[in-house]
Amino acid sequence: MQQASTAQELRDQAIAKAMASVQAAAAKAAADPRRPRYHFRPPANWMNDPNGTIYHNGYYHLFYQHNPYGDLWGHMHWGHARSRDLVHWEHLPIALWPSHELGEEHVFSGCAAVTGDGRPMLIYTKVGPGERDRRPANEQWAALGDPDWITWEKHPANPLLSLENHGGPPFEGEWRDPYVFQVAGRTFLVLGGAYDETAAVALYEAEDTSLARWRYHKLLYTEPRRQLRFFECPNFFPVGDTWVLLTSPYRPVEYVTGDFDLAGLTFTPVTRGILDPGYSETSVANFYATNTLYAPDGRCVVLGWVKEWEGGRGWNGCLALPRVMTIGPDRRPRQAPIAELEQLRAAQVSTGAASTAQRDPAAGRVDRRHLAVDRLADPQVEVHLVLDPGNTARSGILFKGSAGDGKSLAISYDRQTLLVDGVPAPLSLAPGEPLDLRIFLDRSVVEVFTTDGRLALTHIMELPLQGIEVEIMAVSGEAFLLSYNRWEMRSIW
Repeated sequence: MQQASTAQELRDQAIAKAMASVQAAAAKAAADPRRPRYHFRPPANWMNDPNGTIYHNGYYHLFYQHNPYGDLWGHMHWGHARSRDLVHWEHLPIALWPSHELGEEHVFSGCAAVTGDGRPMLIYTKVGPGERDRRPANEQWAALGDPDWITWEKHPANPLLSLENHGGPPFEGEWRDPYVFQVAGRTFLVLGGAYDETAAVALYEAEDTSLARWRYHKLLYTEPRRQLRFFECPNFFPVGDTWVLLTSPYRPVEYVTGDFDLAGLTFTPVTRGILDPGYSETSVANFYATNTLYAPDGRCVVLGWVKEWEGGRGWNGCLALPRVMTIGPDRRPRQAPIAELEQLRAAQVSTGAASTAQRDPAAGRVDRRHLAVDRLADPQVEVHLVLDPGNTARSGILFKGSAGDGKSLAISYDRQTLLVDGVPAPLSLAPGEPLDLRIFLDRSVVEVFTTDGRLALTHIMELPLQGIEVEIMAVSGEAFLLSYNRWEMRSIW
């Protein structure tokens, strides 16, 4: 009894100290004008991977990697929030903390599940103390929650999996990021691991509904390490009849779609590609470390971390807008922002059809011209643009600061590539097909979607913060604006 009381006291002290640190940084974080307003983020300090995303008993739960002691990576805890609609969020007490008395230095990424007797359970990677190259091997641990998902205690059966008992290959110590999925009444888990010349996603199965005992089956997917360093944050899940493997391999998130044979536990790839090609000067990928959940209506929702800003702001990192994933007839993913975001729309500006060109009848010439369509008070908007590229070499939309600071955002299309602030993404429109984009600007985050879901791109940049002129642009030809709709977006807080 005394031991249990001591464990609870240590937990309460660790969480109280962490939350006090977050609260102390909240005023500085709130004062930063570049902090996103309608993307999820903690009250202050660092966040990275979304963890344990799940819908249960009327709430969407989001856990996330969190450093409560600063706005750079370190001291990994799990922050926690919940939502009724995936748009408005309620911050909850920090859920997981490193139990130093148990040899934990960090609690790394993982997932959430519900045991057979209805108890919430978080499964994560425990990282021990010491320099990264000399740490003991990671282990897979769990914590059990109360019925309200507020208070958590480390599982008495920890470690659930260790390299000594997992039954699989001799993985190196960086073996981590458990993700649980269910199919046909069976519960499985995938993990990222590497050994010798192989980077792998390993497959395990729960031996009973306690989810405390797991059996290794096989390597679900592999790549040579000369091509790929490691599969961070593997997610394996069905969308309709197609199975999707998402991984974050220290570069933009990659997808592999295919078929999963339950009898042989074999995954047969069909297509592969990049889920979101966005990056910025400070990061090779601005959208990273995905996790998924299923909404009550069956939609598959993908969540990802938007990274990364420089330190010193009192905050760092946010969640990308939740995306519904579907599979197209080519068996490639389609991504669309969730419909619930439309409740954030406020004042609207609309513009009808117009041409970008100014013709000189005498010379028969079409001059380069920018067509002014709008002026934004600040970059906290959603824009829906439909543009016929006409005969242009390049056309698109320009958000240009009027304060003379030189800051601007150009999104343009040259018939092969969509460029977002210079970041390229392959896009090929059919003859006569218009460029149809939904663009979300939120202070320093840009998310762009084609309306058919073929392309999603996340980007961090220094947007102008006031007096933004919006122009339709065309180079070497005439483009035709078919429609322009812009909504101011309310804060989610």
